[in-house]
Amino acid sequence: MHTYREQAPPASLARWVECSWNIATGTAALVGYPVRPDGCLDIVFDRQQGLRAVGAMTAEKRHDFHAGLEVLGIRFRPGMAAAFLRTPPPVLTDAIVSLADLWGSTAREVEGRISEAASSQERAQELWKVLSLPHQPPTPIERAIEAMTVAHGMVDLDEIARQANLSVRQFRRRCLEASGLTPKHLCRILRFRHALELAGRDGRPGWPDIAIETGYFDQAHLIRDFHEFTGTTPMSVFSNTTPA
Repeated sequence: MHTYREQAPPASLARWVECSWNIATGTAALVGYPVRPDGCLDIVFDRQQGLRAVGAMTAEKRHDFHAGLEVLGIRFRPGMAAAFLRTPPPVLTDAIVSLADLWGSTAREVEGRISEAASSQERAQELWKVLSLPHQPPTPIERAIEAMTVAHGMVDLDEIARQANLSVRQFRRRCLEASGLTPKHLCRILRFRHALELAGRDGRPGWPDIAIETGYFDQAHLIRDFHEFTGTTPMSVFSNTTPA
């Protein structure tokens, strides 16, 4: 049996960071654990692979964890990771990269402190120390992506671009630079993520109602996105697994 927990970030980081999270396996290995696209970038640590950066994903990935393993992570809000990772997000899209390859000796020093921590809580505290608050407030493009995220991707992108004082072409380029995804692709993933959240609730509505509430044209449109992002149908996803 495994456990998955999330914890809210410190108030000073809440604009940029969605949560910290923890997966712990018990006496049995965890095989084929699904992680689905959410528009976010993460910093992840475990004793096997050390510290690494995980880019925004465009399709579900499955992971195997051996018994007795603890995996820690910090999940950035969409479009908010670049100032912390000091790496262009498009380089990380659909990739997992050792943080030592990005930060060199700084990452190795942090990795050593996390490895030596005596408890899960202390390891989490050391992981938070990886981050330093950016000196500047959110940029216009970060605020635009924040508005897209709050609306679960159900926005008029031309209007969002105008609000950011950018042309549609400029907005597309800047969104890609900030999040690793184009505005249209990010909105589709945010809408898909919202559908996952609604479907995972107790007493969830039927799929046609979820499709309407999350801005899909119809249930068939929702099914097409699920197939693209998970390789299967929404009904199959929720008949076999709990959303990650």
